[in-house]
Amino acid sequence: MSKYHVKQSDVNPYSPANHVGTRNFRMIAPETVGAKQLEVLVGEVEKGKGALPHAHPGIEQACYMLEGKADVEIGGEKFVLATGEMCFFPVDEMHKVTVTSDRARILVIYSPPYLEKPENARK
Repeated sequence: MSKYHVKQSDVNPYSPANHVGTRNFRMIAPETVGAKQLEVLVGEVEKGKGALPHAHPGIEQACYMLEGKADVEIGGEKFVLATGEMCFFPVDEMHKVTVTSDRARILVIYSPPYLEKPENARK
């Protein structure tokens, strides 16, 4: 694997905490390219599944819908996130995402890196 070039096929998927029917591929992270301030992953999510209500203390999150559609709840606001659209989850703000299309592919960006540490999420 290149020091700076990452292919999804070279990354092992994992099932993230506080999510159902989701496979994440950690593309940009300390273990792939040595990133220290940023984590970028691709999430593949089944219909009717997604992120259960949770928040990330000290971590900002942005999501870009590569393919599909999902219902999003954040800070008392509800909206549909469709292909080509982005949303933002501020530090410590409870959020929920439920895929409504047959499947979805979502680009997720965390700063600083989330790294799936239990202390980095709360229900």
